[in-house]
Amino acid sequence: MELKMSGRPPVTWMSVPEDDVGRWQFTVDPEETAEQVYGIWEAAVARSRARLRELVADGGLDQPGHLEFEGDRPSVRRHLHDLIEEYGRHTGHMDLLREAIDGLVGEDPPADWPMLPADDAA
Repeated sequence: MELKMSGRPPVTWMSVPEDDVGRWQFTVDPEETAEQVYGIWEAAVARSRARLRELVADGGLDQPGHLEFEGDRPSVRRHLHDLIEEYGRHTGHMDLLREAIDGLVGEDPPADWPMLPADDAA
């Protein structure tokens, strides 16, 4: 969404070789730990929150996003709506996969799992 809303390339994509992005997006290396993967996610959420605060401060949710589609530039609000919808859809898919693996459902994650990363600016 960073690219669609502001034109900035995603930090996570820029951290790997261009010819390796497809593999990196959908796999975890055998030597990576769950803590490292959660750390990547938490850092991405923190960057997303900071960028959204910047966009709101610099023009609000109704300003046009960066992506042009058939001559139109959907608003930041529209991109944010799409992001929430997409995230929710995939969260539901992950609930099904998790339940198939260990029997736990979305209502009973481990007590120490950080449901949301810390937001220092809140």
